[in-house]
Amino acid sequence: MKKVQKGFTLIELMIVVAIIGILAAIAIPQFNEYRAKANDSSAQADAKNMLTVMAAAQR
Repeated sequence: MKKVQKGFTLIELMIVVAIIGILAAIAIPQFNEYRAKANDSSAQADAKNMLTVMAAAQR
């Protein structure tokens, strides 16, 4: 009677780790770019709000 072995081989695990590494290498720069755009948008909104408050204070 053969004993059935369950689990993954080392090669399969290495392939999965390589795929995850490739996906991370693609995703991280895009995420950083997204954060930079969000920070720019936030700064622009803050500047517009400051101008609105200053205009209201002069009235």
